[in-house]
Amino acid sequence: MNGDEQLLRGRVYGRDHDDPDPGPLPHQTYAALVGGPLDGLLLDITAWRPEEVDDGVALITELGRWPDGRALYDPRSGEPRPPGPGVSCRFYYSGDTP
Repeated sequence: MNGDEQLLRGRVYGRDHDDPDPGPLPHQTYAALVGGPLDGLLLDITAWRPEEVDDGVALITELGRWPDGRALYDPRSGEPRPPGPGVSCRFYYSGDTP
């Protein structure tokens, strides 16, 4: 694991790496990002409806193939999603887009 990967591990997407506590909050619900440039980050999906979770997400990142591009992450159908706070699902990297 290189320095960039260590910096991302366990941090919530969108929080600044200089934040004194960039980790998850106990009352929020998260998707764990698996693979790709944002591997190891958590995405806050607390206010998302189930159909929004099913659609996946395109996240802006400087770490992808294109500067200011987006990394695409999608859930796998059939994976369980326990309700409530904590990590409730995983989104898997499926590619980059400009």
